[in-house]
Amino acid sequence: MPLPADWIAPDWPAPARVKAFVTTRNGGVSSGPYASLNLGTRVGDDADAVNENRARVRACLPEEPRWLHQVHGTHVAQAEEVAGEVEADAAFTRASNAVCTIQIADCLPVLFCDRDGACAAAAHAGWRGLSAGVLEQTMAALRVPPSSLMAWLGPAIGPRGFEVGADVLDAFARSDPTHSAFTATRPGKWMADLFTLARQRLAAAGLSAIYGGDLCTFSQPTRFFSHRRDRITGRQAAFIWLE
Repeated sequence: MPLPADWIAPDWPAPARVKAFVTTRNGGVSSGPYASLNLGTRVGDDADAVNENRARVRACLPEEPRWLHQVHGTHVAQAEEVAGEVEADAAFTRASNAVCTIQIADCLPVLFCDRDGACAAAAHAGWRGLSAGVLEQTMAALRVPPSSLMAWLGPAIGPRGFEVGADVLDAFARSDPTHSAFTATRPGKWMADLFTLARQRLAAAGLSAIYGGDLCTFSQPTRFFSHRRDRITGRQAAFIWLE
């Protein structure tokens, strides 16, 4: 079925077999800080509302999505083998209709596929997972040359909304020694650019075909949930699969 107009389809030259989209906060039945299409089951929303929201998304998918228990780590699950919510922050597939799924509310969703449409993956890249290597681990799981891969950076907190401390700066010191993705704001604080950090990590791993990275969750309250902005909030999600 056609996607709701407010949802996002990646703008990238993926093979026709690769299908993907990202939901927004609109189109569901949740209320209050979770209004309206909250897909997260661990954020305090009414369970019946979340189930209805997930059912609406399921109507746009070939099979049940593989939901993960995300912990800001680097474990990569094989989507077609996921049963229940496994603890992982990325999923990959080489099978038809196995839907890789990532929940987001400021952290960066990164979608991957190869140029032949033989594999696809989704990674949850907050600063902890990003600095620990979740993108590199996802690429390794796909087992194809980095030059054969492309990546799309979905909606995440933008560089004008993500103020961090020295712990985040230090976590990227090796991959970004000149601090090119950080802008000092006040003593001990910097604005961090997750999109630039992700591009740097992907490029260093040999992946040059990088798209997206222009949608900010923090600055668009009517379209996206944002944990940094609202604290109590819902989750949108990114999905990718092979037909």
